[in-house]
Amino acid sequence: MKKLMIAALAATLVLGGSVAAMAQQAGKVGVVVKIGGIPWFNAMEAGIKERGQKLGVDAFMVGPTSADPALQVRAIEDLIAQGVKVIGVVPNDAKVLEPVLQKAKDAGIIVITHESPGQKGAEWDFELASATGFGEAHAKLLADKMGGKGEYAVFVGSLTVPLHNAWADAAIAYLKKNHPDMKLIGDRYGVAEDVDKSRSTALDLISANPGLKGFLAFGSQGPIGAGRAIEERRKVGQIFVLGPFSPGQGQKLIKSDAISGGFMWNPKQAGEVFVTLADQLMKGKQVKDGDTIEGLGTVKPDFENHNIIVDQLVPINKDTVDGLAAMGL
Repeated sequence: MKKLMIAALAATLVLGGSVAAMAQQAGKVGVVVKIGGIPWFNAMEAGIKERGQKLGVDAFMVGPTSADPALQVRAIEDLIAQGVKVIGVVPNDAKVLEPVLQKAKDAGIIVITHESPGQKGAEWDFELASATGFGEAHAKLLADKMGGKGEYAVFVGSLTVPLHNAWADAAIAYLKKNHPDMKLIGDRYGVAEDVDKSRSTALDLISANPGLKGFLAFGSQGPIGAGRAIEERRKVGQIFVLGPFSPGQGQKLIKSDAISGGFMWNPKQAGEVFVTLADQLMKGKQVKDGDTIEGLGTVKPDFENHNIIVDQLVPINKDTVDGLAAMGL
């Protein structure tokens, strides 16, 4: 009996050691987003956790308290120290992150980014919308709302977020070419990741520009803040606000016409893709042209710039907002 007990104990220890070794081999996946606690990234976190559970991957999100690139650097440094196998990032400042992403890469950590095409130090950046397609879709809708004439302003998350500025570039270029009677006020304002700054900037612009008829706000808090400003100044139906935002957060504003609409991709889906790609790369399976990747579909990677870009635009309007909000978006 004693021999049987010893044998059983030994088997348990071996099995437990094997499970621990397998878990260690699978590795951790940490995703650093722009800012924590807002609906867009709450939805992304849900996608990260659900996909991690499904694939058996220890995946989690880190959300800084403000959209400060220095906080992202600190979070990535912490993940490097933890020895995670994959770091995912939604950068606030692509340039500022280059040294710390290279440090992660030098440590043998796989780096995946989102909303930062061509990011230096990343093995892959993935996008659920092309920059040109996303920017032009919003520009066309704004032109339709404004009747092709009048003044408009552009908000971005910050002047250092590459993708937001690429969207703005595409939108402005489209309007300049196709609607010359639409005039851009100033250049662009880096406030759209902060609802209060978006609101106050919109209020200032409305006061200073009597001919202002529209806002293009690229950044999930931009349309919310500008929409609130439109309501405060009783300009609903006179000034049109367009851009990507979390449907649950902007549901009332779009129903009141304070926000006129926009397009988005599913941030929960983006969270899932982070984990799907991480799992594939941790297993040594490289991305190839024509691969079908869950959440992305069939991909045609840009190997030179390390980008995987697909177009999966979701319209946000009165007809779709309730359904999107019900999904937790």
